[in-house]
Amino acid sequence: MKRSAQLVFIPAPGAGHIVSTVEIAKQLVARDDQLFITILIMKLPFDKLFTNTDPSISHRISFVNLPESHIDTQGLAFTSFIKTFVQGHKTHVKNAVEKLLAESAQVELVGFVIDMFCTPMINVADKFQIPSYLFFTSSAATLGFWFHLQSLHDEQRKDVAEITGWDSELIVSSFINPVPAGVWPGVTRTKEGATDFIDFAAGFRQTKGILINTFWELEPHALRSLSDGKFPPVYPVGPLLNMKSDDGHVGSDQSIQKSDILEWLDDQPPSSVVFLCFGSMGSFDEAQVKEIACALEQSGQRFLWSLRQPEPKGKMGMPSDYADVKLVLPEGFLDQTAGIGKVIGWAPQVAILAHPAVGGFVSHCGWNSTLESLWCGVPIATWPLYAEQQLNAFGLVKELGLGVEIKIDYKKDSEVVSSEEIERGIRRVMEKDSDIRARVKEISEKSKKALTDGGSSYSSLGRFLDQI
Repeated sequence: MKRSAQLVFIPAPGAGHIVSTVEIAKQLVARDDQLFITILIMKLPFDKLFTNTDPSISHRISFVNLPESHIDTQGLAFTSFIKTFVQGHKTHVKNAVEKLLAESAQVELVGFVIDMFCTPMINVADKFQIPSYLFFTSSAATLGFWFHLQSLHDEQRKDVAEITGWDSELIVSSFINPVPAGVWPGVTRTKEGATDFIDFAAGFRQTKGILINTFWELEPHALRSLSDGKFPPVYPVGPLLNMKSDDGHVGSDQSIQKSDILEWLDDQPPSSVVFLCFGSMGSFDEAQVKEIACALEQSGQRFLWSLRQPEPKGKMGMPSDYADVKLVLPEGFLDQTAGIGKVIGWAPQVAILAHPAVGGFVSHCGWNSTLESLWCGVPIATWPLYAEQQLNAFGLVKELGLGVEIKIDYKKDSEVVSSEEIERGIRRVMEKDSDIRARVKEISEKSKKALTDGGSSYSSLGRFLDQI
């Protein structure tokens, strides 16, 4: 008889990372009835405590909210913040795992599955003498980029300052085209950020295997480049999406907002609405909001716009809904567009993308949002804001032909995108019979097939289960 096995997942804090971790956990336990999974949750100082509200989750998946670590992270750049934050949870993880082992002695602990920002936890796994696997929540092309920078530094002995000052293109094996310096993740442009980035990638190489939230049909070139024996085995297991994810942590106010939004969409013709939404951390200042409003009005396009208020200057926090959007929009905008547009705050993104009235998505190109849009067959107009989103936008537009460009190298604090550029992107993404729309429809079908029995990601997940 097969013995029960336990995996411990450690996602990075933040909604995007936790959502895809829960999804892969659900897939794994569905495939193996002897597998138990514990997800250890680290809470950011400004975030709400995680509570699982999805009743469909198997009893073999459990969640542990780790105690908060009160570490001084004031003034740290993002990568140093996350590294220090994760380091500060090592003892909590060790204690949680010891407690787990004591409570379930008959279940064998077979590995840690750590997020891309949680490589400091490899040391903890080593103490328990178990392997670590990486769960990479972005694209295969981006993983190749991380490895490339790390090999420039560690193997070709390029100095960090030389890497951060690089201003020309870079030939990266996971990309077909040379990658311009303008689309590198912002963190690679500072000494501290680049050093942390290289350290994380060095940690990836110490793992026994890498699960990636992508699928073979979407990124064949990038996945081939990672399968040359230089890296741990790679398992593309995506797209891992919770297509009901809007309901997971929705209060009653948001349920009312959601039904109001969907009723509005029900009244619009098929594929006629452009949806603008910039992720859980995305917001713009007033000058940029006015340019977007002007572009929408000029385009005459039906629109649904998720407009969020930036966190206060100098504070780490999440955007929130405006008490009154009239205060930031140009005078008369709401009256002039009343017949064709709707401005909202929080958006039930998945439900909106899946609605037949939506024909285009102006997006920050976070990887989860990208996969959701492709799954729903909605072309993307790219407007990346932070993290690796510029690389994702470059991939969508230049490599895969699944998006149109508003910007691919946007720098949030130093430029305002003109209403003309935005309007041009909106018109292009909404074209009825474009090649891009046809390609997106095709990849949408392939994304669903990848997860079914015999599909590429289904088989890949099976190989991972055999390995553990």
